[in-house]
Parts: sequence; C-alpha cells; structure tokens
Amino acid sequence: MTIDCSVYIVTLNCDPWLDALLQSVEDFAEVIILDSGSTDATYEIAAHYPNVTIQHQDWLGYAAQKAKALSLCRYPWALNLDGDESLSVELRDEIVAVISANQVDGLIIPIRDSFMERIDHSHTKQNAKVRFFRREKGHYELTHQAHEAIEVNGTVTKAHGAIYHYGLPDIRVKVDKNNQYSNLKAHEKYKKGKKPSLFKLLFIFHLTFIKSYFFRRNFLNGQRGFIGSMINAFYAFLKEAKLYEYYQTKSISEKKDVEN
Repeated sequence: MTIDCSVYIVTLNCDPWLDALLQSVEDFAEVIILDSGSTDATYEIAAHYPNVTIQHQDWLGYAAQKAKALSLCRYPWALNLDGDESLSVELRDEIVAVISANQVDGLIIPIRDSFMERIDHSHTKQNAKVRFFRREKGHYELTHQAHEAIEVNGTVTKAHGAIYHYGLPDIRVKVDKNNQYSNLKAHEKYKKGKKPSLFKLLFIFHLTFIKSYFFRRNFLNGQRGFIGSMINAFYAFLKEAKLYEYYQTKSISEKKDVEN
C-alpha cells in the first residue's frame, strides 16, 4: 500500500542513520531530501530507494531550509523527519488512519531521543512537535533561527506513535549542538529586542536542571539522565550568557563611537 503523503527531510552527512530512516518511510508516495552539501554516502543511499528524490540546496537556516523542502512536496499531506530520525511502525499506522478519517489537520508527535547510544526510558517526558500535517494548513515562522516549528492553521491532536531521534550518540555531539543552537537563539532574542536577565544568569542553570532531571523524569535514565540534564542546564545558561554578551559588545561599540 502506498501512503498518499510527502515526506521531506533536510540532510548534511547523515549516512549513519539515513538507510534506517528511508526504510521506515518506503511506503510513502514520495520522499524529498534537500541536502546542503553532504560529503558522505548520503546520495548513494538515497539512490537505492525508488520513492526518494534528492537535490542540493545551500544552507538557508533551519526554518528556511525546511520551508524550501516543504515547497517541493506534491501530496496534500506532509511529514517532516530529520536525517537522524526514523518513523515508528505505530506512528506510520496512525498516519494512515488520520489520512483515511480526514478529520484533523495535524499530529503533535512525541520525539523519543537516544543519548549515548540508548533510547530514553519510556516514562521520560518527551518533546513533542507537529511533524505531520495537511500541507495547505502548515507553514514555518522564518524568524526562528533554531528549534523551528511548523505552525498549523487548523485542528491538531496528539499522536501515540513516536519518532525516534538518534543524532546524539555521545556527549561531544550534544555539547557541540548546544553551543551552535545557543548562538542562534541568543541572536534571535537580541534581534527581537529581548534583554538579558540577572535572575536568569543566576538561576536558570539550577532551574533547568531540576526541570530536566526531576519534572521531565530524566532520573529514570540513570547516569545518562544526570549527564544529559547537566548539559541541558548549561545550554539554558549559555543562551542567557550569550544574550548578555551581545548587549555588552553593543555597549562597548557605542562607547567607542562616542569617544571617536
């Protein structure tokens, strides 16, 4: 059975996960890969799947790159996956049922993370995002430089099936990504005129750790959960510290202009 839905994926050197990802969506009518310059086996892997088309697009930013990939889709329903993810069988069947019923416009889908080569405990509170939606009802807010999200003008409901995320194999990768994302989020806040907060500089690390380790139940993941929660807390601190740095740099620059 062919599922009348477009899958769109943005990639950059995702060959460790790409084969499993494309196997999980091989029943979908079309899979669009928008690649931003892979030097690994991404193109060779994609060529093995008849429902996949792949093309190059220089990096536009997270939201803009995904919006471009979405614009290439042809079917009335669309599913977004990242190059380091895969679709669960339960979610695949749920998508088929939603298309058949034609009652809602999107699904908010839980993302089950793998960190340090292990999937998080099933009772850990998972991030959830709209990833499947009626194409004419969904769009990206292009001002979001990181953690881009699909906005749906219609009815959305929570999915039971999950997307599995494998892109955090070790501490180095998680820290590198958090450093990159904190740059983008701090710049985004700065452009919107948001000011740094002394309260956040003092307490955001501790509050985020408590939220991640206890309220999001990362303690169920043992030592991995503690390490991950500490990194999450430092990410929250970095965003605020870098926002403070932007304003300090601006203040120093303006002072020099006055002196000159």
